[in-house]
Amino acid sequence: MAFTDRELFARLIRCEAEGEGEAGMRGVASVVMNRVNASGGEYLRVGQGSLRRIIEQPGQFTCMASSVRSVWSNPPEGIHYEIADWAMAGGTLNAVDNSLWFMNPFRPKCPGIFPYNGSGSVHNRINDHCYYVPTAKYAQT
Repeated sequence: MAFTDRELFARLIRCEAEGEGEAGMRGVASVVMNRVNASGGEYLRVGQGSLRRIIEQPGQFTCMASSVRSVWSNPPEGIHYEIADWAMAGGTLNAVDNSLWFMNPFRPKCPGIFPYNGSGSVHNRINDHCYYVPTAKYAQT
């Protein structure tokens, strides 16, 4: 069964950030929508403004590739739909600004750049996730 974009997004939010609390889930949702609305670089080229294309882009979200903890095995609850709806309606978490990436470094300090090609620099941390805004190098992706 194919999920609607809304359900797929809610499932991704749950899987990627459920342990991060509401702010962390809103941060992840904001990053996804920042990619959907990107005005240049890889996410504009690959996503073309499509939420589904952004979520399904290979190699981007652990929960889309994992067979253990995945969007397929984690049905969303009300809060996940609420956050998905909020983000799709234009809501954004100011703490992540225009971040295009997030990651859990599994250590107290966020690496200065991510992804490791230098296209993002550390912006903020919410709970265990570090958020990264694009550098000038991102435009070349």
